[in-house]
Amino acid sequence: MQKAEEDFSSKVLLDKIDSPDDLKKLSPGQLPQVCSELRQMIIDELSHNPGHFGSSLGTVELTVALHYVFNTPDDRIVWDVGHQAYGHKILTGRRDRFSTNRKLGGLRPFPSPQESEYDTFTAGHASNSISAALGMAVADKRNGHASRRVVAVIGDGAMSGGLAFEGINNASITDNDLLIILNDNNMSISQSVGGMRSYLTQLQTSRSYNKFRYIVSRVLDKLGLMTEQRRRKIIRRNNHIKIKLTNQNNMFEGMDIRYFGPVDGHNVQNLVRILQNIKNMHGPKLLHIQTVKGKGYEPAEKDSAIWHAPGLFDKVTGERIIRSGAGQPPLFQDVFGQTLLELMRENSRIIGITPAMPIGCSMDIPMKEFPDRCFDVGIAEGHAVTFSGGLAKEGLMPFCNIYSSFMQRAYDNVIHDVAIQKLNVVICLDRAGLVGEDGPTHHGAFDLAFLRPIPGLTIASPYDEIELRNLMYTAQLPDQGPFIIRYPRGRGILTDWRKPMEPVVVGTGRRIRDGKDAAVLSIGPIGNLAEQAIRSWEKESGLTAALYDMRFLKPIDTDILNEVGKKYSRIITIENGAVTGGLGSAVMEFMGDNGYTPTIRRLGLPDRFIEHGSTPELLHICNIDEEAVINALRELTDSKKSDK
Repeated sequence: MQKAEEDFSSKVLLDKIDSPDDLKKLSPGQLPQVCSELRQMIIDELSHNPGHFGSSLGTVELTVALHYVFNTPDDRIVWDVGHQAYGHKILTGRRDRFSTNRKLGGLRPFPSPQESEYDTFTAGHASNSISAALGMAVADKRNGHASRRVVAVIGDGAMSGGLAFEGINNASITDNDLLIILNDNNMSISQSVGGMRSYLTQLQTSRSYNKFRYIVSRVLDKLGLMTEQRRRKIIRRNNHIKIKLTNQNNMFEGMDIRYFGPVDGHNVQNLVRILQNIKNMHGPKLLHIQTVKGKGYEPAEKDSAIWHAPGLFDKVTGERIIRSGAGQPPLFQDVFGQTLLELMRENSRIIGITPAMPIGCSMDIPMKEFPDRCFDVGIAEGHAVTFSGGLAKEGLMPFCNIYSSFMQRAYDNVIHDVAIQKLNVVICLDRAGLVGEDGPTHHGAFDLAFLRPIPGLTIASPYDEIELRNLMYTAQLPDQGPFIIRYPRGRGILTDWRKPMEPVVVGTGRRIRDGKDAAVLSIGPIGNLAEQAIRSWEKESGLTAALYDMRFLKPIDTDILNEVGKKYSRIITIENGAVTGGLGSAVMEFMGDNGYTPTIRRLGLPDRFIEHGSTPELLHICNIDEEAVINALRELTDSKKSDK
């Protein structure tokens, strides 16, 4: 482990690098020191300003090599996911602002073209880099920028996403010079077999060998002997010879993409040599590097899952600083995990599914007791939903847990593979609503709005932890059909939440408190915030407001809506989701369709992408905090008084 006394506290070289041009002034022999200083800066900063840790440590050498060899930002580097790009931010003019990373108004949590010209494409969800980079490469050729180089950097976890395979398939049949770098830090595509593999890698990436190949290709082309069909045949023949020599094969070579590797992703000087030799090769190519997630920090190397985003930690001892949850309400995700375990013990038909988030969504809790009934399907949300549909079709009861923002990637699967067939699939959407520091790519803003139009869905959100348990219990009862339960990131409100589960009548809400001057309709845990706001407002105004927990967005409780429409002329709706198309829209539609004419204020996420910051900060910015509810009540009731 790196000790504090070994820190490059002066950052002798790094402090002089304000752009990749400064990096290029160094000799190759100085690059290992740059890597050490860069790695230490990431460790120092993230120990007290948490972020995505292990992935960025693993790509330090690759990041330095890329910016040393390529002419960025004119050459394009497309990062996949963005977890691995902290070093990239530091080397591209953002070193002095790195302390603001993920803070309100500071550096964004992931690469964003809105932040820097070096960030060539949005990188928040996995598996999009190859498709985006291919589009750039094709556009550059059409626009006369044939000398521009485009590189897609994809992690091995992201390779499990279907979009990555779609991109590779298209790259193999499209005229392009794209370079794909596969950062393999866990899953081995093809292992080294010793001397022959090493020799072939050296040969294929040598400048003289590829210059000879290029000359021969040009001569054959001038003679009219090199057609596209023959070029592909030659590549296939070369790949076939390599397979015979190494007794190995991989899918890239099978798709006529030139493959190099695997090579050590932590040897920066060798990476520079290889990148310099292959960057100008024509046609699509893939460089397979092997790295260690968390490289250079022993605790992170030993437990990559925990140290993906570890929170606060002591950089000297490696001890994570975990605030005690004793006496506090539980995380909603833990209520889900514990409740699913209880249900699985009682119902042998229940199966758990998650796309690469077992710890994040607490699916790891039932996994320990029922490893054969829980499936981590990798970064493949669409597959997770359709796989769940297949399980349900044959009589099992899948609980598929997906982060709300990632659910966007499985929209067609919900419609085509679950809803149309009315299958008994439970989809639990974790991280619904604002998620804080991870920003616009991760806020669960749209699920209520985009799911509401789909026929046959039940869409619910619990007021508290007990309600979450009851909804999960209800969802696994026979013949419920597709059942969506959404809940936010963070803690609930109850410490005594382990109550016996009871069924909920689908499509019913409940009155939380009575009042005569206005009605507040909420869905989900944000109703607790509304309840506090009503209490404060009643003390200052002497008026009263009713609060209804709608609980179900679909089917919505029409008895409650009729009651509210007849009784109240002032209505507020509040939801931790997009204000367009969600609860507020549903209430307005009902009132308009049924002849009610109340004044309605809709509180929800505005029609724009919300940046990163702490959740309380973002609730305030979006006008869905306690103050916003109080202000809405004041405005409505003041106007009511003026009407009299």
